[in-house]
Amino acid sequence: MKRTVCVAVLLALLAPATALAQSAASNWPVRPLTFIVSQAAGSAPDIMARLIASRLEPIIGQAVVVEDRPGAGNVIGASAAANAAPDGYTFFFGTSAALSYNQFLIKKLPYDVARDFAPVALITRSYQLLVVNRNVPAQSLAELLALDRKAPGKYSLAIDGPRNLTGVTAAAMNAMTGSKFVLVPYPNINNGLQDAVAGRVDGGVFSISVVESQVREGALRSLATTSIKRMDGAPDTPAAAETIPDFDFSGWFMLVAPKATPPAILTKMNAAVDKSAHQKDVLEMAPKIGFEIPRDTVGSASDASNFLTSQLEYWAKITKRLGIEPE
Repeated sequence: MKRTVCVAVLLALLAPATALAQSAASNWPVRPLTFIVSQAAGSAPDIMARLIASRLEPIIGQAVVVEDRPGAGNVIGASAAANAAPDGYTFFFGTSAALSYNQFLIKKLPYDVARDFAPVALITRSYQLLVVNRNVPAQSLAELLALDRKAPGKYSLAIDGPRNLTGVTAAAMNAMTGSKFVLVPYPNINNGLQDAVAGRVDGGVFSISVVESQVREGALRSLATTSIKRMDGAPDTPAAAETIPDFDFSGWFMLVAPKATPPAILTKMNAAVDKSAHQKDVLEMAPKIGFEIPRDTVGSASDASNFLTSQLEYWAKITKRLGIEPE
């Protein structure tokens, strides 16, 4: 009897707060929103965030302010977003680094993705290309792997660092195929690109936005996207997973909110982002700056959550396989 009374009292105390939260969600938004970006102004995430934000404003009837908080490998911006009020007015335009593999590369990360964030929408995917100098006699990833088997350690690939996305991608290719490519790190990946064109290294792994013009001009040959599927914008370029099963090292951007943000707001924001991302000019502009937006739908908040879970599981597995410990 006493327990029943206690529960009734607790529910009565919670009822006003619940009603208030529901009212806030039904009226949302009543003031400007903020998108936190964890990289610098002019960076790819910043450009994409501003593109989405500008198309979002007339849909939700409020301004969307993009706030760049770069530094510490995305940690500063991600931490600020994780600690923001969960009231539906602050969102994190998160990179794949901030929301997936940082969990396994950075010791004492001041935020936990699963604990601190509620996914809203997977907005874009960005792709990396495995390319070789035009003097390398490989026309496909399979042929490049065959060349390596004949002469292990002969061929070198430029990467932007052993713990960055291109470095982990190339290391995973070695681990998953038994290849012996020499991985040459470049603090400035543009220097690696120049060396690949000049033949000082045989090729490299680069984001499409970095290498696209060299491939188009024929200075480098594209062998594969380092992903599970082909790009819609380049259907003739094979995905690496066609040769290396389950190989998926594409990047992506996801909009997330602080964890306790009301679900009704997440649903409204998801629908608004879907509309803004699929405007004709956004779909045309995104590939020009290295991104791909699914043409049918960005998916639901639940889809984004499932994708994020799968990425965390994938990176937990791959970093363990490569023996990468957090630093």
